[in-house]
Amino acid sequence: MSALIALLCVLLLIVVVVQVARISELVSSKDDRIVPESVNKWTSWLMLAFVFTFLVAVIVSGIQYKNWFLGFGPNTSASVHGAGVDASFAKALFFTGIVFVVTHILLFYFAYKYREDKSRKALFMPHDNKLEVIWTVIPAVVLTFLVVDGLAVWNQATADVADDAVIGTDYIEIEATAYQFGWEIRYPGTDNVLGRKNYRLIDLADNSLGLDFNDIHSQDDFVESDTILLPKGMDVRVRITSKDVLHNFYLPQFRVKMDCVPGIPTFFKFNPIETTEDRRERLGQKNPDGSPKYPEWHTPASADAPDGPKRYEVFNYELACAELCGTGHFGMQRIVKIVEPDEYYTWLANKTSIKSEKTYFELKPSYFKDKLSTEAFAALSKASGNTDVVGSGSVSADGAPTVTNITDSLGNVITTVDSLAVSSVPTTTVTIVDAAKAKVEEVAGEVKSAVKKVDGEVIEPVKKMGKGNRIGL
Repeated sequence: MSALIALLCVLLLIVVVVQVARISELVSSKDDRIVPESVNKWTSWLMLAFVFTFLVAVIVSGIQYKNWFLGFGPNTSASVHGAGVDASFAKALFFTGIVFVVTHILLFYFAYKYREDKSRKALFMPHDNKLEVIWTVIPAVVLTFLVVDGLAVWNQATADVADDAVIGTDYIEIEATAYQFGWEIRYPGTDNVLGRKNYRLIDLADNSLGLDFNDIHSQDDFVESDTILLPKGMDVRVRITSKDVLHNFYLPQFRVKMDCVPGIPTFFKFNPIETTEDRRERLGQKNPDGSPKYPEWHTPASADAPDGPKRYEVFNYELACAELCGTGHFGMQRIVKIVEPDEYYTWLANKTSIKSEKTYFELKPSYFKDKLSTEAFAALSKASGNTDVVGSGSVSADGAPTVTNITDSLGNVITTVDSLAVSSVPTTTVTIVDAAKAKVEEVAGEVKSAVKKVDGEVIEPVKKMGKGNRIGL
């Protein structure tokens, strides 16, 4: 292929040189009739043939390769906002396509119609109000429609999370930091909040992002550099920044694209609606007669392995840098894997934070009880060797007392005291038991009040803390 391209370039260069030589000859010649009329006639007919062939080739190739284009065939958007982006592009393509075809037909038709003819005199028409109104008003109306539609899509695509959205419940937030030539993707731990960072704290050996570990939220963050794993059906807010030069965070299948600017964090929010496996199944669909619905995706993934896996079987979403950032620009491609929520939180549970050797599940299994289905949580508990069930016993699975656990345990104590009070024991003993029972009930009430106070003053503010920390480093 490279040799063919080189040969075509050489031939094109020869044609250019020959044409330049001919033009020079025409300019230097004093003969005004150097081109015979028959040549003009044939040239005009060839122009008509060319434009017809060209437009047919454009239309046929568009139909032939539509399954490769974003927004067409199986390549629909894998995010919620992406459907609007595709629709907006389709509308723009429709109107500009009409203009493209009409202008090319007129261009070459006029070259044919107004070829040199000695028996014809040119019409002098310096001004036409009607014509100018037509070619001004029609484009203005069409462009106004496209701009208004585009602004509506833009506002939806670039919107931030809702003010009342709760981080960790309504959305998750990650951070993508670009550098020459790779990515560092930072995830929050079970506190759901990304910690602060400061470029002055950057240490390429131990702290490449410059995390401020005086911030408690930084201590349970972790960093991925190869595969980005995200849950389906949940808003994902990505903080986007760069360490060195200008990069671009580009997720083509999700219609996400945002510059990574050193020192100026940006963001993009999107909601994945199709897992990687779902997309592979769709690309591998077959017609009722057994033939591939999308033949392009049933070809071998590698030319060196014709009997190996098909293209649809190894499909992956990708993260790419869409800004020419240096000689290693091509190496910034990363795999993006979209999975079901159970798989995502199981993956997260087995991760370890920057400052701990224990997995998140070992540190706080109760966090995952609300995130995982009963079956997934049981399987994770079994795999980790933790068979405790949160909510039963005097402590939760991570060893921390809960309101229900404490009150249940105190209730068991009170029941035991009652049984002692009615048993055949001396009156003095019964009096002591009654006093003990009253004291236990008093302690239970104090515990309930204390836990409610902690929940209101500490837990809820922490849940909402992400809102005030969305943009900052």
